[in-house]
Amino acid sequence: MSHPQPPYVAVIFASSRSATPTDHGTLDYDETAAAMDALVREQPGFLGVDSVSDGQRGITVSYWRDEEASLAWRRVAEHVVAQQRGILEWYDSYDLHVATVTRATHHPPTA
Repeated sequence: MSHPQPPYVAVIFASSRSATPTDHGTLDYDETAAAMDALVREQPGFLGVDSVSDGQRGITVSYWRDEEASLAWRRVAEHVVAQQRGILEWYDSYDLHVATVTRATHHPPTA
């Protein structure tokens, strides 16, 4: 990801996948995740995303110009549907944290 200059907003989504997803549910999850990744990149104020997963637990951090841009993403219709499916079908639990980044360091340093 490119490294935005602070201040910016980080939305941290930590999740635990359902222990008993169906094969169809897993396929739907992967397709939906790919669709959301493409869609988020088109949103005004989107700066980038980092994501890791071990298949059961995952953390995705999206970066936004400001809180207004992050809240607008939360209300995008396709994203709302994905959020509801996550609650009902894909996640046993999740935590969402929103933070304002005031300082960031990168290695190796970027020009």
